Amino acid sequence: MTILINPATGEPVDEVPDSTPEDVSAAVRAGRDAFEQWKDTTPADRARLLLRLADLVEADAEELTRLEVEETGKPAAVFRDGELPFAIDNLRFFAGAARSLDGTGAGVLSSGYTSALIRRPIGVIGSIAPWNFPFIMGVWKVGPALAAGNAVVIKPAPATPRSTLRLAALLAEAGAPEGLLQVVTGGADVGQALVTHPGVDMVGVTGSTATGRAVMRGAVEGLKRVHLELGGKAPALVFEDASIEDMAFGVTMGATYNTGQDCTAATRVYIARSRYDEAVEALHAAMEQVRPGDPWSEETDIGPLISAAHRDRVHGFVTRASGRVVLGGKPIEAPGFFYPPTLIADAEQGSEIVQGEVFGPVLVALPFDDEDEAIRLANDTPYGLASSIWSTDVARALRVAHQLDVGVTWINDHLPIASEAPHGGVKGSGFGKDMSQEAVQEYSVVRHLMIKHAAPEARDSFRPA
Repeated sequence: MTILINPATGEPVDEVPDSTPEDVSAAVRAGRDAFEQWKDTTPADRARLLLRLADLVEADAEELTRLEVEETGKPAAVFRDGELPFAIDNLRFFAGAARSLDGTGAGVLSSGYTSALIRRPIGVIGSIAPWNFPFIMGVWKVGPALAAGNAVVIKPAPATPRSTLRLAALLAEAGAPEGLLQVVTGGADVGQALVTHPGVDMVGVTGSTATGRAVMRGAVEGLKRVHLELGGKAPALVFEDASIEDMAFGVTMGATYNTGQDCTAATRVYIARSRYDEAVEALHAAMEQVRPGDPWSEETDIGPLISAAHRDRVHGFVTRASGRVVLGGKPIEAPGFFYPPTLIADAEQGSEIVQGEVFGPVLVALPFDDEDEAIRLANDTPYGLASSIWSTDVARALRVAHQLDVGVTWINDHLPIASEAPHGGVKGSGFGKDMSQEAVQEYSVVRHLMIKHAAPEARDSFRPA
């Protein structure tokens, strides 16, 4: 049994049973049975189910908001007015994408034969979702997999399972075949049982880079397809012609949204040396305006970190950091696991605070002397998920963007996403895409159908012509 703790108060709010290996096996068997029904449904049938689910999620906004806020501590307004509507939009997008997952009419590739490329679902998908965006990441896992014709067994993070359980209940209410979405709960042992189960055909994970490595090791024996959306250490590059005021607002938002517990968060800001002092001062002023507090207050901008252990981990990064602490740097003395927006200047590029994923509201500022150095510094971490460029020179912004080893680059902003745009990284940030038509394709396999249409030629042997 896992006791769920409200990170804003430090008090328990609920408890959820931990699944056993037998539970995992039963869930996979149920998923397999559902898959045999679901795989041959029409795209229109899949779309209708996802559209009904989107409507039910929209009607259930109050309950889903309560669950998300109690388990994560994020501000209610942020989830209710931002993340939840976006998750609903994701589901409606995936409903449309289900009707666009066509193979390619390849035509005549070899004389006398007509070829066609068709897409088929993979089977039972084992999904592991994180605690920082439990509901929306659940949607990103379940939506494209179902749209492509698969069944899903999903394991939410131990600290944040209830919104995923609610999603499964809403899907059943929408009319899904029994077993199409199964939820197993618990810790790493349950995840390992899911990843290694022979009845699971593909594994999709959002989590840390260390988690991704463990999942890949577990998937090797079964040669399972793996989809990994992992950690990040997003740089923001600020050139001398940038609007410092706009940059300070955008980078602060990027660094502190969801209390910095976001793999795409702005974590390193590299600033042209001629604007460095001015930019650090502007970032200080902007970050000072970010208000931690009660998640249910409309005045709150950020909530707590997810746990006491994670707060201590974030603080450990800060206390060991090279450079100088310009703002913040100490846990807030209050109930719950609050940590203030923290700005560190003049850190060393090779230091832990610059290279490691802190996963908290901590931003590090460093200067650069020219464009080549900015690019080199930005690429100089194991991660490659997100980045932003701040400049009014469009040619330079595009030139630099093409040289950054990341999955997404924003220009003069940081964080916005769209259902139609793929989300995923390179290097230590994993591979595979969430959202967009690309995500639906991730959960399908291409097959080649080759049909002989010409009359057979006379042969005098069985050797190839």
